[in-house]
Order: sequence, then C-alpha cells, then structure tokens
Amino acid sequence: MDAYALLIASMLSAGTVLALASLGLLINEKAGVINLGAEGIMLCAALAGFATVVHSGSDWLGFAAGMAVGALLAAALGVMVIWLNTNQFATGLALSLFGAGFSAFVGIGYVQASLPARHAYAVPVLGELPFVGKALFTQHPLVYVSMALAFGLVWFFYRTRAGLVVRSVGESPESAHALGYPVRRIRLLAVVAGGALCGLAGAFLSVVYTPLWVEGMVAGKGWIALALTTFATWRPLRVLLGAWLFGGVTMLQFYLQSRGVQVPSQLLTMLPYVATVVVLALISRNPAWIRVNMPAALGRPFHPDR
Repeated sequence: MDAYALLIASMLSAGTVLALASLGLLINEKAGVINLGAEGIMLCAALAGFATVVHSGSDWLGFAAGMAVGALLAAALGVMVIWLNTNQFATGLALSLFGAGFSAFVGIGYVQASLPARHAYAVPVLGELPFVGKALFTQHPLVYVSMALAFGLVWFFYRTRAGLVVRSVGESPESAHALGYPVRRIRLLAVVAGGALCGLAGAFLSVVYTPLWVEGMVAGKGWIALALTTFATWRPLRVLLGAWLFGGVTMLQFYLQSRGVQVPSQLLTMLPYVATVVVLALISRNPAWIRVNMPAALGRPFHPDR
C-alpha cells in the first residue's frame, strides 16, 4: 500500500509542473495569444530559481525569481506579437530557442551546485492518516496552490466581469475594442500573468521536483503543457486533471522499474510523449469539437486601426 501511496504522491508532484505551466498558457490563450516559448521560459526560470536558492537559501525567493524571469520574457513576447504584430508562432519558437541556449550558457557554473537541506512538508493531523495522508497530505505547498489556482481561474473566467472581458478579447477583439476595452493592454497583462506561472513551474521543477540544474532539464514539459490546453479544451479543471494524468504516466516508468518490470528504460522514458501524441491524435479526429471550445481569435493579430 505504501508503494501506491508514494506513486500517487509522486504523480501529484510531477503533475504540478505541468499544471502551473498549462494554467499559465491557458490564460494566454483565453486572451487570444499562443505562447510557443513556454519551454524556453521554463528553462530560464528554472535556472533563475535554482541560482537564487543557491545564493539566498530561500525557496520562496527562488520561486519569486522564477516568476519574475517568466513574466519578463513573456512581456518581451507580448510586446513583439501584440504591438509589433510579429507572427505569434515564429516569435514563440524563437523565444523557446533563445531560452534553451541562454540558460545552457549562463547555467554552466551551476551544474555542480547543490541546494541547502529542506524539511519535509505535511498537513498537520491529515498527514498522519494511513495511506491517504502519505498520498495526499505530504505535498509541497505549491501542489495545493496549483489546485486552488485551477478553481480560482474557473471562478475568474466564468463568474467575474474581468474574466468575461478577457474571454471577449480572445473571442472577438474587434467587438471588445468597439466597446472601449484596451485590447492590447489586456492581452499583454494576460501574457505576462501566463509567463509568470510558466516561470513558477520552471522554478518548482529545479527547486523542488528535481533539486538541481542541468542543461535542458525541462525536457519537453513546456510542449506537453501547451498540448494540455488543447487536450483540456481550454477548461482549468480539465487542465489540472490532465496534468495529473500526464504526471502519472511520467512516474509510471519509475514505478515499473522499481517493480522489476523488464521493459527497456528508453521505452518507458518515451511514455509521456507518446501519451501526448496519442491524446492529440484522438482529439484531432473531431475538429468541430475543437472549434467549438477554442477561443475564436486564438493566434489572430489585432489591428485596432482597421
């Protein structure tokens, strides 16, 4: 039973990286902007968070640094695609490549660095419960933050005026502009907020999930997070569930290896990426379903002077 509890706990922790990044990208896409630079943002934020903790000893300062770097890079992307009307896909890919190269170059000095020891987290009383306590109530606080964030975004997008405005900017920016809303500023704020969450995901990865820094350690999680928004049809709670699902697939490889299952390690490592391709292929069989749920202006530039 303890093995299954540890598997569930690991699934939630692994899923948190994807959940934070996917929820950030969801905010971007609700406002009509596609951010293909998530991988590069997460790499730079992972380095910033790790380096900050090495020098300060504070995990929370590391998370703040990761969010700041993510917001800064996203702001640069936002200015280019929203005000300069550059191609969203090409600009995002350029940012992803830049982040990979820049983090690899700057992070050379941190490859052998180690983080200070930290205490284990557990919810008082609940963490001592048999099975459930070890599976659900011994997580890092950011795991619970990601859950609260998903519910918070549901409330924001579907129960508040501000959320309705953001969705209107993603659905019909011309109509929102005609009603007097500053479409470009709203999109930029959404992009910066989403970038900050991607940065938090990167910092969580290097500070908590795998407390080290190595080149390319995000290992495609930014792309999986991007696919998750489509997989979840742009719904926050589905994003959270999808992140846990992919986190479970990621951790399954280690569980099977610990059980002595004779499967090549390379095949097990492929599982999260194979699952991503399979899920996207199944979803793509019904394009009408995607169109119904997708923000209508997603990826389309806005020209207020036309």
